[in-house]
Amino acid sequence: MRIAILGAGSWAIALSVMLEKKGYDVAMWEFNERDARMLAQRREHPAKLPGITIPAGVCITNSVAEAVEKADYIICAMPAQVTRGALKVLIGAAQRPAYERAKAWIIVSKGIECGTLKLMSEVLLDEVPGLAESKIVILSGPSHAEEVSSGIPTTVVAASTNSALAEQIQAHFSTETFRIYTNNDPLGVQLCGGVKNVIALAAGICDGLGFGDNTKGALLTRGMAEMARLGTKMGAHQSTFAGLAGFGDLITTCISRHSRNRNMGELLASGMSLEEASRAIVMVAEGVETTKSVYQLALKFDIEMPISAEVYRALFEGKPPLKAVKDLMLRQAKPENP
Repeated sequence: MRIAILGAGSWAIALSVMLEKKGYDVAMWEFNERDARMLAQRREHPAKLPGITIPAGVCITNSVAEAVEKADYIICAMPAQVTRGALKVLIGAAQRPAYERAKAWIIVSKGIECGTLKLMSEVLLDEVPGLAESKIVILSGPSHAEEVSSGIPTTVVAASTNSALAEQIQAHFSTETFRIYTNNDPLGVQLCGGVKNVIALAAGICDGLGFGDNTKGALLTRGMAEMARLGTKMGAHQSTFAGLAGFGDLITTCISRHSRNRNMGELLASGMSLEEASRAIVMVAEGVETTKSVYQLALKFDIEMPISAEVYRALFEGKPPLKAVKDLMLRQAKPENP
């Protein structure tokens, strides 16, 4: 079985290590020629996933056409905001039969496209000619690359409108340390993956300001309320938010030392500007750009999302993080479940 991974960041590398160990033929596309050459020579990314060796059996290429040639499954592991551009490169470089033969397109990116406010599955449907929703699977949950690549037990969901395809991914991708459940709510799973990163920025701000466990517990609970409020309004299943892609991923992202979004929030609370914090974080903190999308979705659907709104103001309107927290605490009193 041949698997193409589009992207060569930490999550892509972790998946390549795991899948190659299962005996699959794995090709990983790095769009930057210099980085592709470095990865092929060093078999490690010293900045993004230090200490993890990429097996010699993993093909690392700067040619997307080579990566998807004869692929049975295509994994989209690019940052959310560059996914559309990367797909345009793929469609322009590869022959249509090469990517049409894929049994599934598997999305592991977590974000909502700025401007269009589209989920990654919608971006795929826009850009890949002839692609049907029934061939898309979302693989998501509490799954830091640092732990997956080290064989630490991890559990995620494979979500698709096509239950048989989700079960197929479950069967092919599960290992003794990577357990997969199926899910039939790809909309909800994708919204969880995007919005939880915004809440993780808030969690990092709270950590950076020196707040405690009481604050973090309240933030996670009220953050989940915002996620579910938006998701159900958009047609997602309420139960999804209580599952691995919802509370599971939210908790992990908000407390983990591996979380780029939590780390970004902590840097912002220390007094760094967004530009300075972005330079300090080696990899993309998806929550930053997704905050713009979540803020716009809340306005579009007339949903109250006060935590997300204050994160937006802290990131893009120059509001001091401490003032943002105080304004949250001093909002008009109301019932917990109106």
